[in-house]
Amino acid sequence: MANDAALEHTLLATKPLTDWANEPKVEDLKADYEAAKPTHDLHVQRIQRWRDLLYVRGSAKPKKVKGRSSVQPKLIRKQAEWRFPGLSEPLLNNHKLFDVKPVTFEDVESAKQNELVLNYQFRTQLNRVKLVDDMVRAQVEEGTLILRTGWERKTTKVTEEVPVWSYYPLQSQEDVETFQQAVMESEEDPRTFDESAPPELVESVRFYKETGEMVIAQQTDTTQVEVEKVVINRPVVEVMNPENVMIDPSCNGDINKAMFAVYSFETCYADLVKEKDRYKNLELVDWENMGVLNTSDHATNTPQDFQFKDKARKRVVAHEYWGYWDTDGSGELKPIVATWIGNTMIRMEENPFPDGKLPFIVVPYLPALRELNGQPDAELLEDNQNIIGALVRGMIDSFGRSAVGQQGFAKGMLDPVNRRRFDNGQDYEFNPNFNPNQHRIEHKYPDIPQSAILMLNLQQQEAESQTGTKSFSEGISGTALGNVATGIRGALDAAGKREMSILRRLANGMEQLGQKIISMNQAFLTEEEVVRITNEEFVTVRREDLAGNFDLQVDISTAEADAAKAQDLAFVLQTIGPNADPQITMKILGEIVRLKRMPDLARQIENFKPEPDPMQQAMAEAELQKAQAEAQEAAAKVRLVEAQIRKLEAETSKDQVEVANEISGRKHQQDIEKQQAQSAGNQELEITKAITRPLKPEEKAPDIEAAVGWREVSAGQGGQPMA
Repeated sequence: MANDAALEHTLLATKPLTDWANEPKVEDLKADYEAAKPTHDLHVQRIQRWRDLLYVRGSAKPKKVKGRSSVQPKLIRKQAEWRFPGLSEPLLNNHKLFDVKPVTFEDVESAKQNELVLNYQFRTQLNRVKLVDDMVRAQVEEGTLILRTGWERKTTKVTEEVPVWSYYPLQSQEDVETFQQAVMESEEDPRTFDESAPPELVESVRFYKETGEMVIAQQTDTTQVEVEKVVINRPVVEVMNPENVMIDPSCNGDINKAMFAVYSFETCYADLVKEKDRYKNLELVDWENMGVLNTSDHATNTPQDFQFKDKARKRVVAHEYWGYWDTDGSGELKPIVATWIGNTMIRMEENPFPDGKLPFIVVPYLPALRELNGQPDAELLEDNQNIIGALVRGMIDSFGRSAVGQQGFAKGMLDPVNRRRFDNGQDYEFNPNFNPNQHRIEHKYPDIPQSAILMLNLQQQEAESQTGTKSFSEGISGTALGNVATGIRGALDAAGKREMSILRRLANGMEQLGQKIISMNQAFLTEEEVVRITNEEFVTVRREDLAGNFDLQVDISTAEADAAKAQDLAFVLQTIGPNADPQITMKILGEIVRLKRMPDLARQIENFKPEPDPMQQAMAEAELQKAQAEAQEAAAKVRLVEAQIRKLEAETSKDQVEVANEISGRKHQQDIEKQQAQSAGNQELEITKAITRPLKPEEKAPDIEAAVGWREVSAGQGGQPMA
């Protein structure tokens, strides 16, 4: 029976968790883990040695010798403490850490939305101060910063009152046209339509998209329904212990080329059973023998003498595998994630993250060529710390062996009675053969040789020159570059460049972290997120508005750099003077205030619009009316000049025609024709008068035919014929 139960347990433990044709087994994934373990263990030994040097413990602590000092100054720790604020402050002194830039024109609005969400998450959901402090300390102390990204989502069931809708067919052609217009608007801009359209119309369009029926919705009642409410829905960033993370050693220093990464974490049955949709086979785990203290390849902070006894809370070690596997046997690798406890596989699925990459970010402190892990300052300062410790211990031993405060008397100088009087501070008598100034010795501390002090200072200076960190133990000195202001500035610039190179690697890691969070936001955020911009302004961001391609920039400006920039802008503001455009002045002033870490005031200054002065407004209107009148007068003068020009052009044209006719003889011909026409007219007038004049008795009637004949003859000779 026992053998049958063991066989059944083995069969269940090896039962596939997916429908993949080539699902990996526990031993397959453990093979990768065991193959990478030697390289990982070697690096863990280095990390432990660096930690011992930092905290002066273990192998770095001097051995105790009777009668000798065992003190060891913490040079590496002192250098690290000076380094921490120089790396953390540039990431914490700005309320907006990320600057999201669009790749294409279509991504402009999405970039703005992503920038709002990303900076809001770092300010309110990720505890930015603790996260940045842990990142900086892990990078400086251990030489390598390893971040693991994830997503946390918790929901609960709540009862809400929702409307009950009834649907009726459209009655008229006008209703149909209105409905079609609403459908078009919802397709063109769904967000604006949902926010501005009446609820009845929004519900009608939603019903149409689901069923294809054109109806009008009307609310008839309300009802209580149980809905799932999101309590927590946010990204998670964890600063990992490098001892518990094992990355593919064949990646040649580039984690994007790593084929797998395995990390161990502590969990319990209660934590795993809450995510029953993710973890399976929990009943097959050997909860008794998989405790944290029974696992040798996992670094823990749990005390050796502490452990829960009940199954629900007992801490065990699980290993999570992120990598790539040929799941269908076609030769194509797909991203997967698997988790096992002991020899039991409890999770197997495809990588749930949208980018399909390993959820780890590696940032070295001092990068090593073609290596993924970096080195801390302890690798550089080990010898200096040991030498300084030896010098200090020698000085302390020299002081400790001296009989300081003790007095010695020449034997026979004082008898017992006078010695007692001397000790009591009373007058005493001494042997006249002994001079108290010569035969009494008062022991003092010995003088420290100048060579020891010089050696100590040399080691301190060498340590500072190697790390680029100045502890200001002797003030800032630019002696090496000249004992002038230029030399001091050169020394500061050299230290600043060294620190900036480390800071840029850290900022690059933050950019990678931001890219991963943006991709997760596009997949895991709720439909709408309310983001606080200032203390009084809130913006609703929709998940569908976050899609796009973006470039990420991290603001790593230091307080000193911001102060220098603010001073330069103040000089510009002073240079342009009070007569500059107020909009330009407000922009510069707003930027100065923003550099002083007052974003709310900067926003108010940039959006400030001064109320016009009534007196100045009246003067401006008077000036405008005067300018308009002057413009009208100028226009009238222009029109007068144009009329005079046209008149002059007409007179000039007339004179030109007359001159041309005079030259060609046309004018003489016109004069002749004019005279002939005048003569003919006079003749016709005389004839008309003669015909119409009443005759006297003695007069004879005129001969009309003769007159007409004369006219014809005259016409033949060039005269005008008579009509």
